[in-house]
Amino acid sequence: MKDIKKYIDSVIRENKIVLFMKGSLSFPMCGFSGKVVRILKECSLNNNNILSVNVLEDDNIRQGIKDYSDWPTIPQLYIDGCFIGGADIVSELYLNGELKKMLEHINFS
Repeated sequence: MKDIKKYIDSVIRENKIVLFMKGSLSFPMCGFSGKVVRILKECSLNNNNILSVNVLEDDNIRQGIKDYSDWPTIPQLYIDGCFIGGADIVSELYLNGELKKMLEHINFS
């Protein structure tokens, strides 16, 4: 399990925006993952700005991310190394304008 934690930690540290989700950005495999992808795209992000990790491809990652964040559900969004939350929290942050403010400070170069 330590290897999974190290892997997750490195993925989060090395990428500006990481979405642990079911499926891919092009083909979300659950409604909640699809909702977060749509919101991120509404915020002018695209597949080049977001690293998605399909938790359906590896049960160790699927459980590992839940343990890592101490959050029981997927999807999980990380921005600049910080856990933001799941679909409900991302939706709320988007609706009140906070998500766009968070993303304005990201330098993708």
